[in-house]
Amino acid sequence: MRILVTGGTGLLGGRLIPKLAGNGHQVFALTRSAPSHAKLRALGALPVDANLESNVLLPLPAVDAVVHAAALFRFSGPREPFFRTNVDGTVKLLAAAEKAGATTFVHISAAGVIMDDAGTPVRAADESAPTFPDHFSAYLASKARAEAIVLAANKPGFRALALRPPALWGPGDPFSRALPKAINAGNFAFIDRGDYAFATCHVDNVVEAVQCALERGEGGRAYFITDQEKRTFREFVASLASVQGLSIEKIRSMPYWFALTLGRLMDAAWAILRKDGDPPVSRSMMRMIGREFNVSDAAARRELGYIGRTSRADGLGSYS
Repeated sequence: MRILVTGGTGLLGGRLIPKLAGNGHQVFALTRSAPSHAKLRALGALPVDANLESNVLLPLPAVDAVVHAAALFRFSGPREPFFRTNVDGTVKLLAAAEKAGATTFVHISAAGVIMDDAGTPVRAADESAPTFPDHFSAYLASKARAEAIVLAANKPGFRALALRPPALWGPGDPFSRALPKAINAGNFAFIDRGDYAFATCHVDNVVEAVQCALERGEGGRAYFITDQEKRTFREFVASLASVQGLSIEKIRSMPYWFALTLGRLMDAAWAILRKDGDPPVSRSMMRMIGREFNVSDAAARRELGYIGRTSRADGLGSYS
């Protein structure tokens, strides 16, 4: 197959492109940065210069499929950039993909699109759960809207579907990179001790799911994908800390309501002071990692043939 990948230099793209190329596919990678050409070629992709935020139709080569993994992810910040990149960019890519002859469009969504504003715990949810396109989190709102647009684009001759991984982890992921500094500086705290179910998905399991979705799966549908082993948030953090030589035993804890209030205050301070980057605690961050979140990926296992072959132990071994 001739496959175009967006987000090729990101965590997922960096693992996906070599796997697709190694399986004999011709891979193209969308980029708006000439300096990234060498990296993309080293991964096994041919760079395609195009900008998802441009006002012209994207100049894509003839392809059979598109895997849309690019997205703006932050916990805070003004809403407009999220919608410009994650929603408007997806609309432009869909149009360009059809014009380029693609018959399959795999969109990397986010499991968090079913999180509500109120912080309701999510227990064994499936794809029938509602999404929240007006969520207070600009990231979750934009991902929910983009996913809906992709699923609505499905039609005969153009199979459009979405994959919903929860917390994405693997070598080089932002959370793992930031954890040592936060723990050593005393800036990391658990919410309610972290003793709640927390779904995760190793990057290589997402790669596996993408490969499945390129061949199988019903268009117009979204699929949750998760790691096989179920863990609490505390166990998840403990495993990431351990492979980096750190302990969680002395990390303090705070109640969810207090963390959410602190996040609101910091969001407001960052906005008033017009500071760059995310505050150390934000309302969106607390909503995404501070409550029970467990989803069922039975549909992906049944319809896509997804297994989740990368175990927790194998995933942690990839850090060394």
